Amino acid sequence: MTILKASVLDADTGDLRVVVVPRNIASANELRGGSRVRVVSNSRFATAWVIVSEKDGEEVLLSKSVSSALNNPEKIELRVHSITPSVDYIKKKLKGFKLSEDEIRSIIRDITSGVLGEAEIATFIAAQTSVGMDIDEIVSLTKTMVETGNTLRFEEPAYDIHSIGGVPGNSKVSLVAVPIIAAAGVFIPKTSSRAITSPAGTADTMEVFAPVSFTEEEVLELARKIKGFIIWGGTLNLAPADDILIRVEHQLKLDPTSQMVASILSKKLSMSISNLIIDIPTGREAKVESIDEARNLSSLFVQVGSKLELSVRCAITYGGQPIGYTVGPALEALEALETLMGSGPMSVKEKAVALAGLVLEAAGVAPRGGGRKTALNILESGRAYQTFLKIIEVMGGNPHVKPDEIPVGRYKAEVRAPIDGYVTGVYNNALSRIAMIAGAPQDKGAGLRLHVKRGHKVREGQTLLEIYSNSESLLDEALRLVEVLKPIVIEGMLLETFPEYL
Repeated sequence: MTILKASVLDADTGDLRVVVVPRNIASANELRGGSRVRVVSNSRFATAWVIVSEKDGEEVLLSKSVSSALNNPEKIELRVHSITPSVDYIKKKLKGFKLSEDEIRSIIRDITSGVLGEAEIATFIAAQTSVGMDIDEIVSLTKTMVETGNTLRFEEPAYDIHSIGGVPGNSKVSLVAVPIIAAAGVFIPKTSSRAITSPAGTADTMEVFAPVSFTEEEVLELARKIKGFIIWGGTLNLAPADDILIRVEHQLKLDPTSQMVASILSKKLSMSISNLIIDIPTGREAKVESIDEARNLSSLFVQVGSKLELSVRCAITYGGQPIGYTVGPALEALEALETLMGSGPMSVKEKAVALAGLVLEAAGVAPRGGGRKTALNILESGRAYQTFLKIIEVMGGNPHVKPDEIPVGRYKAEVRAPIDGYVTGVYNNALSRIAMIAGAPQDKGAGLRLHVKRGHKVREGQTLLEIYSNSESLLDEALRLVEVLKPIVIEGMLLETFPEYL
């Protein structure tokens, strides 16, 4: 292939890697639309789909994802894509065989470079779901995912907490726990995700207070100024294969355990975390519903972490209903700030203190079994609140922010109790779907405020739930969904009569 001029395509193709080839160049190189090519520049390469232009020209246009992967080249080569052995390795796993580290490395590198398309990636995820991976395979998967991206190095040991998610309202916990830990002098450079299938990720909630997107150099500068911060990891190229795999997982509605463990641990290793606390919410409609299942998952995390020289301790927490009373970025940010100021809900306070205490014990600043008490003292003394304000300031936000200054959705609707009785059901999945229909997390002001939890006594007409949105039409859609999903169930002592009438 000849050397070709290249520039960036002025169009948003999302994550789809494409090259637009002028008609004359395509003809001369026997390229057809819809075929795959390897785009090569200075020993780097990326695989992309060919689009043939209807016009002649002298320049190939690269989608932004291809150009970025090749460090924005001005000249490239196009080589016809050949079949990769990774496809055979994926078939091998699908048949139930164990993969070697080299075979897993080949798959992950081909995912990152774009050699494997969504069909092959989906098959790899399906194979993990149906066949599974043993500990050695998960270790290899984690290691190779780290290898494909950047690794940040800090000047002191780094600690972190991470939840496997699945419970609405959980994103606010880190906003309370991280400043407790940092106030104790323990370094916690927390990278978090944005929500994809939930109403709020920790990064979405923190972004209510300050920017969360930083370059590698900026993150290292943050580390020199403050003991803790909460940022989005998407701009740091940490285990980039993981981001690709997650997108396909969500399309398939699959979340294989092996991939979840490798996903979490690879991102933490990429941030040079040495000690990690994993939060495993457990209960009805959580990702993990039974204590036995939670214990098995804890054991898997600990064993894989040990082989990767990462100290892991798991906390099995209650996940049978939302954490606190709010769901959605701004509402959760407000509740986190109230908790740091001393007036938040007990469930947020207790969970944050418990998780922070485990980190303080691991760091040796609290005695074994005494972490919770130390963390509680830091929170109740106001030190965590002051540290959080400092974190906001260093990250570029307003350190003087007050709870009533956090903007929530302009439109609000109330859901009221139809009868006297007791709350017998508060359903996580229904509440998450309603908050998302209202606009969360894209609309940071959208979400829910609960007024009751399971076991509460209510009177007819009492407010059970408030729904917020910045869109009247989305608010109406959310209210209609309440009628369908019935996220809060109330029962009186009289359940029914038979026959109904005499």
